[in-house]
Amino acid sequence: MEIIILSFCAYLIGSIPFGLIFTKFFLKKDVRKIGSGNIGATNVLRTGNKILALLTLIFDIGKGYLVVKISFIFFPDLTYLIGLICFIGHIFPVWLKFNGGKGVAVYVGIILALSFKLALVFGVTWLIVLFLFKYSSLSSILASLSLIIYNLFFNDNFQNIFLILFFLIIIYTHKQNILRIKDKKETKIKF
Repeated sequence: MEIIILSFCAYLIGSIPFGLIFTKFFLKKDVRKIGSGNIGATNVLRTGNKILALLTLIFDIGKGYLVVKISFIFFPDLTYLIGLICFIGHIFPVWLKFNGGKGVAVYVGIILALSFKLALVFGVTWLIVLFLFKYSSLSSILASLSLIIYNLFFNDNFQNIFLILFFLIIIYTHKQNILRIKDKKETKIKF
């Protein structure tokens, strides 16, 4: 029963669409009708409001971090599962007909709660790839892959199973971005 209640709570917290909430409340706009139609921080940035994009990023990271930290304190054996359910909640939120964000910010929060070293590896890889290629989506994909490679050498295989699951889901959520990169149509980040 505890697993069901925890999973339900993790899913509901993960499914809170902060990008949509912030843009509707402060800009009276629906972020799903702007840019890529995504509810994440990158698309909120396309509204032209950097503060709302930053708030979306912080809150999306925060929900992943919070769920994993609470789970780790009270139910350490369920931490990875609860983190994964929160992540899935963000991507498939019940409130938005199961059409949410790509999950990267929530994933960063989960990783940060699990291991500062893993979060650092993710962040450094993300920044290097962004600087070299200027694609946020490619940065997210390769940074997620870097965690699997790093974990093979420094951590346990059980954790790697979950990192691989997260990576595969991130590939899935970025499938359109991958096609646009292949066709050289993906929007580049301007510094």
